Amino acid sequence: MHSTFPLWAAVGLIAATPALAQTAPPSASRGALLYDTHCIACHTTQMHWREKRVATDWPSLRRQVQRWQGNAGLDWGDDDITEVARHLNETIYRFSPGATALSMAPVR
Repeated sequence: MHSTFPLWAAVGLIAATPALAQTAPPSASRGALLYDTHCIACHTTQMHWREKRVATDWPSLRRQVQRWQGNAGLDWGDDDITEVARHLNETIYRFSPGATALSMAPVR
């Protein structure tokens, strides 16, 4: 009887482990990952908060992301440009795009 006690104790500990584990933080969005990887080296958040910023609404924000990724030679597609613009809008600018999928779509 004593020989099975350690086995049951181990099973109980293993079963309780997931309940004790902390929940992982949410993963970063694609836009955040792209921005943090390619843009943050030159852009601090102060760049986006300056008085004479060029981005004044959603379309101009997206155009600026498109412009600067081109200047950096990143060759992003429309989806990546939109994701970075969306990340900047959600974390810094907070422009009101009308909250529709069409208004957040790539500007052509």
